[in-house]
Amino acid sequence: MTRNIVVEDIIATPVEERDVEIVERKGIGHPDSVADGIAESVSRALSKYYLEHYGRILHHNTDQMEIVGGQAKPKFGGGQVLEPVYILLSGRATTTVNGERIPYRTIAKRAAADFLKKHYRHLDIEEDVIIDCMIGQGSVDLRGLYDTQKYLANDTSFGVGYAPMSDLEKVVYETERYINGPLKDKLPEIGEDIKVMGFRNKDKINITVAAAFVGKHTPDKDHYLNVKDELRDLLTDYAAKFTDKEVNFFINTGDLVNEGVFYLTVTGLSMENGDDGSVGRGNRVNGLITPYRPMSMEASAGKNPVTHVGKLYNILAFKIAEDVAKAAEGDVKEVHVRIVSQIGKPVDEPQVASIQVIPAEGVNIARYNEEFRNIADEWLANIHKITEMLVNGEVNVF
Repeated sequence: MTRNIVVEDIIATPVEERDVEIVERKGIGHPDSVADGIAESVSRALSKYYLEHYGRILHHNTDQMEIVGGQAKPKFGGGQVLEPVYILLSGRATTTVNGERIPYRTIAKRAAADFLKKHYRHLDIEEDVIIDCMIGQGSVDLRGLYDTQKYLANDTSFGVGYAPMSDLEKVVYETERYINGPLKDKLPEIGEDIKVMGFRNKDKINITVAAAFVGKHTPDKDHYLNVKDELRDLLTDYAAKFTDKEVNFFINTGDLVNEGVFYLTVTGLSMENGDDGSVGRGNRVNGLITPYRPMSMEASAGKNPVTHVGKLYNILAFKIAEDVAKAAEGDVKEVHVRIVSQIGKPVDEPQVASIQVIPAEGVNIARYNEEFRNIADEWLANIHKITEMLVNGEVNVF
């Protein structure tokens, strides 16, 4: 099989060398990320059930997921949730096989609840959340399926990836991971709803962090302000691991101290008090929102991991770009990968896999062309590995 893999060098200014760059990350507790996380968890749970009982992942797409914010009354030292968050699980799934009914709603609701319990320490699943399942029904007769099913693209779509990450991208990504990781024990006052916006002007980086505080761990205004200062100092030290540039952090700039306005919550999540969330409205599959990079607007979370090219190709494009950048490290400044499918054609045979490279000065990139094609060809030939990684939770999609 000869796949259509095109390698070309392009004339462009790498993002790291431009005067201005903007990068955003919506953390694990942002309503859009909560929606992504639940949608992907439901897809993973259904995939595992299908594999266990039928030997293959059956058709499903659970990416139509909505979060409707509740109402809460936070205060220093406590607060209460007044109205629960409403979570609507929607999309499509195979619910009947050979006339036998699958407990798909139980599977989906349990997966959603397990995701919430795992990631959000202060959310009471029984009291603070309503999980409703309206996933549409579909059926299949496996007796005529096993010998005829091929992994054919379910859509004409494209995926986009790039490498390597810029300093700003690293700082933004790692800042949220640090707050929602190692810092949780040190600063229990900080909830999971974290949003990080990075802006670079030449060699100066400004990072604005919106961090939801948890009322019961924050007794008063002075404690809140002291934790803000401590958080800023810790993040400044941590950012030095990823860049030599000047980095300035700004925490909860919407606070109005003299008017008693603070980013305070009961659960550590803004969705408790009116903030809504939707699948695909947040981070791309690399965990970032990058307007200065090539991007796809495809919502990946919840889409089936076998034939949905809008999911597979975005992940695959980043994998190829990362491997290409490593293979020619020092000779390549930036790599862009775009892969486009054609509905009804095998997922491992895209219309084109385009690899665009910005070479370092004086480098003739043509000597790498065959190696780059081989990298893309091998990933496409083994695209099923992406499916396995998704089902096993080994790759993130937001």
